[in-house]
Amino acid sequence: MVDLDIDVIFDAALHIQLNIEKTISINFTESGVSIKFPTTRRLAEFLEVPHYYVLPYFAMMEKDALVTRAERVGIMTTPKGTRKLIELMSTRYRCETELLLGPIVFQELVRHALDQL
Repeated sequence: MVDLDIDVIFDAALHIQLNIEKTISINFTESGVSIKFPTTRRLAEFLEVPHYYVLPYFAMMEKDALVTRAERVGIMTTPKGTRKLIELMSTRYRCETELLLGPIVFQELVRHALDQL
């Protein structure tokens, strides 16, 4: 079993989106950029832990203003959480991100995410 922490959850979210599902939901709005997280159940399944193991980490991530949870919408990053995901996309997952989004969209995503902070 993997030792869970917030960094492991962020990494798992990107791995699921970019390498397994090959899809990512990004919202560009006047107030900034947010990225949708996989469901807590999907993350728990991927990490091979019981669902209730990941829930406290999402509570911590909400408290640290990394994500917001909305009923029937899902889990979305805040500006701070978006920046954390963008940093992972730019380092560990750069090739996968550019393959999925294309280099121009990725560059704009980075620009918009950095502008909102």
